[in-house]
Amino acid sequence: MVTAEILDVTKIEPRLKHPTIFKHFDDLGSGEGFTIKNDHDPKPLYYQLLGERGNIFTWEYLEQGPEWWKVMISKTGKDEQHAETIGEMAAKDIRKAEVFKKMGIDFCCGGGKTLKEACAEAGVSEEGLKQALQSAENNALHPSQDYNKWDLGFLSDYIVNTHHRYVKDNAELIYGLAVKVSQHHGQNHPELKALSQKLQYFLQDLLDHMSKEESILFPAIKEAVSNKERAAFIRQPIMLMQREHDISGEDMDYFRKITGNYTLPADACNSYNYLFEKLKEFEDDLHQHIHLENNILFPKALKLAEK
Repeated sequence: MVTAEILDVTKIEPRLKHPTIFKHFDDLGSGEGFTIKNDHDPKPLYYQLLGERGNIFTWEYLEQGPEWWKVMISKTGKDEQHAETIGEMAAKDIRKAEVFKKMGIDFCCGGGKTLKEACAEAGVSEEGLKQALQSAENNALHPSQDYNKWDLGFLSDYIVNTHHRYVKDNAELIYGLAVKVSQHHGQNHPELKALSQKLQYFLQDLLDHMSKEESILFPAIKEAVSNKERAAFIRQPIMLMQREHDISGEDMDYFRKITGNYTLPADACNSYNYLFEKLKEFEDDLHQHIHLENNILFPKALKLAEK
């Protein structure tokens, strides 16, 4: 890997930041890279680069705040550029999504990684994962699970009526449980207060996110299917939704971290147990929810925009 000097984005005039970064990227040869330095998380740049240049780069955080963010951006070789991502694998075969889930590999928010990159990040054997994926192909696959073949309008409606409905039906219950458990056990387990406070904002943000999808993005995708001239207008909303998906994924990781992977203490009551079971159930549903959007609905919609 050939790397260039660090590009300090904070010293570039705001209107020239992204054009400058894109020029640096376009000037790279295969296997070359450079590092950007910024005073905030540059993740929106990731989606802009992905949308305008495609999956021909790697994005590696070298430093993540609180003062500075440093990201290594590298242009992949021709062979790597055509490598299938784990999100694409999961989109084509839901059985493989189950394998990723069991091995702790994020195939929804982190679906843009190659198999090699995902294994390195999760600390699992690439050969072992390949064998597990191959074995999964022997399991029966019901035709109704082939979301990749669904019409985009139907898939949008399915997401709303299944996953959005689930969030709406369970958000208030989960937050109420978190508050109750925090009040009764917070003195011995101070992390419960942080959990309930963070849950409040997380759930409200998720509800607002779904409202934007239902009122703006999903109708626009349906319109783009029949009116290709409208397809160009869905790119930016999709990039925004993907960024918000990343934030939701980071929040769920935080919940797991502060609860020790939802490990119950010895003094846990029934409500404590129920709260953790509901959070695990909620996480499972959110993974499937974001997978359908990030890995199937959004890529297919963006192909309409490309055409």
